[in-house]
Amino acid sequence: MACTDAQPPAWALALAALGLLATARAAARLALWVYAAFLRPAKPLRRRYGAWAVVTGATDGIGRALAFRLAASGLDVVLVGRDPDKLAAVAADLKSKQRRPDAQVRTFVVDFTADDAAARVVALGEFLGGLDVGVLVNNVGTSYPYARYFHEVDEELARKLIRLNVEAVTRVTHAVLPGMVERRRGAIVNMGSGASAVMPSDPLYSVYVATKAYVDQFSRCLYVEYKSKGIDVQCQVYPYRWRRSWRPSGSPLSWRRRRRRTPAPPSAASGTGRGARRTGRTRWWGSSSPSCRSPSPTGCSSTGTSASAPGAAPRTPRRRRSSGEGRRRLRIDR
Repeated sequence: MACTDAQPPAWALALAALGLLATARAAARLALWVYAAFLRPAKPLRRRYGAWAVVTGATDGIGRALAFRLAASGLDVVLVGRDPDKLAAVAADLKSKQRRPDAQVRTFVVDFTADDAAARVVALGEFLGGLDVGVLVNNVGTSYPYARYFHEVDEELARKLIRLNVEAVTRVTHAVLPGMVERRRGAIVNMGSGASAVMPSDPLYSVYVATKAYVDQFSRCLYVEYKSKGIDVQCQVYPYRWRRSWRPSGSPLSWRRRRRRTPAPPSAASGTGRGARRTGRTRWWGSSSPSCRSPSPTGCSSTGTSASAPGAAPRTPRRRRSSGEGRRRLRIDR
């Protein structure tokens, strides 16, 4: 009696085919991500989108860094912020670091938390009317000064969050977008947050997360609406963004001890130039001998240590703090 090979059932073949398709799809997506993240060459922003870039919140942090990066890519930059002195300082620094002799940097002052913010954004649109704006970076935004329950959020903070994170993005995009549609090219970059796009929830930051969820959906809808018109829309999601307001004066994190460093007088053997001293208690670079730690008024002895500077006050040995004293001090500071 002949023995024939058993054939696998049809349902097993179907499952294997589905598994093969899923694996191929995942491999293709991984390959595309690797290409886009590491291998794809940068786009020529000036030729692809336009000659000018507008960056809101450009005086600090991510906005300032993006303004410098866009300028280095060959774009002229319009800096938008509320502090005219900071805007002037950043504009001067940006101009000084440009290689192109014809590079231009302009500034526009607007406070998005003020009552006249809508009128100022209209004026911003008129200010940008004659410029070939190709890239818009909506970077302005804010967060809680520290974590708090929703019923502890006061009216001023809630209004500030909504005006900066929602109204500013919406109004500035509405002012710049018509020119992009007319030229049929442009790019809009909005700043989201991992608290709304990645994490399932972020308690104690309810209003902030809700405003960033608006930015996420706003960006997705704009991408679908204007993709056919040559306009790219992105929402950059950061898992963590440092802001100055996250550590206000008197916050629970201010108990951390900070070492006070005071400059010491230069010694005769320290020298100048590259071998000059570092600012510190008594740490020196460039001398052939270690720093003096002798409590004697006459300085260190001649056997291996340098002499003290003339007129310098004698050093006294520091009292070593016991571990128990440190713990007691930490509890008091907390």
